[in-house]
Amino acid sequence: MTATTNALPGQSSPNAVPAPLAVELRGVHKSFGSVQAVDGIDLSIASGEIVAFLGPNGAGKTSTIDVILGLSRPNAGEVLVLGMTPHQAIARGLVSAVLQTGGLLKDLTVEETARYTASLFTQPRPVREVLDRAGITAIGDRKVGKCSGGEQQRLRFAMALLSDPELLILDEPTTGMDVEGRRSFWSAIRQDADRGRTVLFATHYLEEADDYSDRIVLIRHGKIVADGTAAQIKATAAGRTVRATLPGADRTALSTIPGFDHVEVNGDTVLVHTGQSDAVARYLLTTSAAHDLEITARALEDAFIALTSDDAETGLQGVS
Repeated sequence: MTATTNALPGQSSPNAVPAPLAVELRGVHKSFGSVQAVDGIDLSIASGEIVAFLGPNGAGKTSTIDVILGLSRPNAGEVLVLGMTPHQAIARGLVSAVLQTGGLLKDLTVEETARYTASLFTQPRPVREVLDRAGITAIGDRKVGKCSGGEQQRLRFAMALLSDPELLILDEPTTGMDVEGRRSFWSAIRQDADRGRTVLFATHYLEEADDYSDRIVLIRHGKIVADGTAAQIKATAAGRTVRATLPGADRTALSTIPGFDHVEVNGDTVLVHTGQSDAVARYLLTTSAAHDLEITARALEDAFIALTSDDAETGLQGVS
């Protein structure tokens, strides 16, 4: 017997079971001997999100990704992928990963590699379709060994799409790609996310995280130190820059501005780095001849360094 409801189109049924989170980590710890690679991480990722997972080398990114992929077991904590264990999700073809190296036979062509991989799934997406999504249809007859590093990464992306996964995990996905290749790659990723696919990616290209992610998670020494949109992290972690034109600016006098962190004077241009931009702007406009004032967020790189460097003392988990 099938239950019926009176829910209107576009409304959720009162009896509907909420969709499981794409990724849910609860108190996850992972150590290698005396080295604590992952130190009590709590992380929830909803379906359809594009999440950048950032941190310096040795921060615990790869160890966390390995736990999500079921490649290693946590020493403590719970890991759920689409409401099930990582192995269950992967066995059902719901998870795919694009890693930096490995997995390619150089004597096969691009299309042969994709077709061989497709044969491992019961209901794969059409090979031509995934090659087109990855932008490598034109090199289908090229041997993998003759492909550039960026083309090989695109092939790995195509292979990952064959099972039509709900969760796609990318580790440095655009390594070796040129600027145009990176732009078209992320355009394809965004289109997939708009259809409901969840994407978690690690990258050293901070501009990619800034431009293409819905959310950024920063990790340091195995702990999450910031979690929010790029704008939130830049504004909260690194403050803002107040720029104004002020002829004859006196650096000494400007150093008395309430709430300033650092002042730069370049000719008639004054740059005040601060965590209290509104107060600084008000001060400049009411107590000086400053004009043409603008407030901009600091770069993501500034926030990254401030939150993940060895001398960072506090983090901003749950930035809002």
